[in-house]
Amino acid sequence: MGVTLMRRTKIVATLGPATDSPGVLYALLSAGVDVFRLNAAHAGPGELAERLRVARAMAAEAGREVGVLLDLPGPKLRVGEVVPGVELKPGRQLRLVAEECVGDSSRVTVSHRALADDVGPGDRILIDDGRIELVVTSTAPGEVCVEVVTGGALLSRKGVNVPGVTLSVEPITRFDTTLLAWALASDIDWLGQSFVRSADDVHALRGLMRDRQLPIVAKIEKHEAADRLESIIEAADAVMVARGDLGVETSPERVPVLQRRIVGVARSAGKPVIIATEMLDSMRERPRPTRAEASDVATAIFGRADAVMLSGETAVGKYPVESVETMARIIVAAEDAAAPPRPPRATGMRDDVQAAVSAAVSELASELELAAIVTMTQSGATALAVSRFRPAAPLIAAVPSSEVARRLALVWGVRSVVVPFTETTTELLDAVTARMREAGLARTGERIAFTAGLATRVPGGTDLIHVRTVE
Repeated sequence: MGVTLMRRTKIVATLGPATDSPGVLYALLSAGVDVFRLNAAHAGPGELAERLRVARAMAAEAGREVGVLLDLPGPKLRVGEVVPGVELKPGRQLRLVAEECVGDSSRVTVSHRALADDVGPGDRILIDDGRIELVVTSTAPGEVCVEVVTGGALLSRKGVNVPGVTLSVEPITRFDTTLLAWALASDIDWLGQSFVRSADDVHALRGLMRDRQLPIVAKIEKHEAADRLESIIEAADAVMVARGDLGVETSPERVPVLQRRIVGVARSAGKPVIIATEMLDSMRERPRPTRAEASDVATAIFGRADAVMLSGETAVGKYPVESVETMARIIVAAEDAAAPPRPPRATGMRDDVQAAVSAAVSELASELELAAIVTMTQSGATALAVSRFRPAAPLIAAVPSSEVARRLALVWGVRSVVVPFTETTTELLDAVTARMREAGLARTGERIAFTAGLATRVPGGTDLIHVRTVE
């Protein structure tokens, strides 16, 4: 069955040129990756398809149910092509233009054609994650005149942010729509939606999927999203704290505060939450992280995030496998040192049977010293509901398909076992207990708690807790 129970927090690793070797991918799986991320902002459809193919093949060879998250680029503003060697000097003037041109120290193209309509004098414009700061002095049709406040090397295709300004951009680009069609045809497990500003953006993406729905990870990285967290998280299936653009759109000092708030809101809503960006960034170039980076990962673990993510560390870094191994060690050490989670009481759940049952079985895990909690779930909803309460016992999801298992790979503490669902709950209990014994997950005399619905083929119908002693 290949279930590893030591680590509860999941690891998401971004694929890229550094991981294109099948051997490296297999090593990443051995190191502990739970979900592979495909970043469509830095790869074309052909590259994405090949990386998906190899990732699936290596996961099958390793006997792992590994999720795949496709990160849609979204309406990211970027500068156009720039001649090599351009250096912007403080105090100099620069024109940001809508027309296509090869940029230099006097003018550069910006991908948002209506920028001049959205900004006004005094607005700040940041390029390359804030390394270059500009201030708007005037606007004209198709042109924004700025003064350089903080200079630096101006490079092609770098990102542009306009803090505090709501831009008139469509939430879903034409390229996003093309990628969505590919994702629906390619067995992708999760969709990452970039630059979400409101719940309406999430609803718009979901509406494009129509009959076949993929779960959506709303990436919180815009200043507007920070003010609309509750509604965005309610609309999405999971959330990502995308700290790179979030820190530029707001301010670096606000990021830790927002991270804590986002995790809290997501956990209250029972939605998985991923902490992302620069967690072990120095490992792009070095085989060991800084102490601050190790503390950053541990802070996410202490906050009970579902997953932590590696971006450039695995996509383009020199030490992709070592980065995953290091992150796994930090997680295990932090989880071992953290205070045992205390499941919240099922307050406010009088009309939600599934939530109340999930809270109750999580409390039983400590009171009865259970060897494991097993959720028998058609859709994964029961496992997600129990995970919300962070039970002390190992959490096993008995699921009917690899598709459900791969989606649960993102969820805190859940390890999936694919078993055929039988006609009766009793038969399924017997089959899962036998598999647990065979895999060494439960020994004679130990107790296991099962959660299920009496009608096991009805998703979301959890209404049963059954505790049995392994014989």
